[in-house]
Amino acid sequence: MEQSKTVGLVFIEKFADWEFGLLAASAVEWFGARAVALTPEAGSVRSAAGLQLAGERGLTPQENEDLDAVALIGSDNWASPDAPDVTPLLKAVAGRGGVVGGICAGTLGLARAGLFEGRGHTSNGRDWINGHVPGYVGAEGYQDVPHAVSDGSIVSAPGSAPGTFAAAFLEALFPQRAETVGEMRELFAREHAAA
Repeated sequence: MEQSKTVGLVFIEKFADWEFGLLAASAVEWFGARAVALTPEAGSVRSAAGLQLAGERGLTPQENEDLDAVALIGSDNWASPDAPDVTPLLKAVAGRGGVVGGICAGTLGLARAGLFEGRGHTSNGRDWINGHVPGYVGAEGYQDVPHAVSDGSIVSAPGSAPGTFAAAFLEALFPQRAETVGEMRELFAREHAAA
């Protein structure tokens, strides 16, 4: 029996309510993973809609040595100079072969950590990333697409693509479960096919 994996979801103040639900629920329900909420100082944060979320852990590598993957959930506050520095956490997870992802403004954390170097990636626009992380390493690998981009263990997506972000992230984390990821994609696509 395969060992269960642990996925850390990083939330900061004003996190985007719509960007994590498919990933978190699918990881737990379809793949048997454990999802853990990470926040600055393990405190509580409010979503863009004003809903309160209590963190289970802080953002240090020492608190998160069991993580197999980590995803930065978007928030306008990632663009702030006061955004938490998650570089040590991201590099620790990536360094042990874990999956690291960012959606929407969460991609700024990956850019600051230099994780887009030599990797295909996307976000809310190359110029948008450059505006917040000037001259970020790996900018030449930017792909202007409306869906998630996965390059090895690095997954990124614009804020409008929580479905493909969830699927690409879980496919990177569970490569042996490609068939299940395919079923997820099919299920998510039905909503748009009927529109």
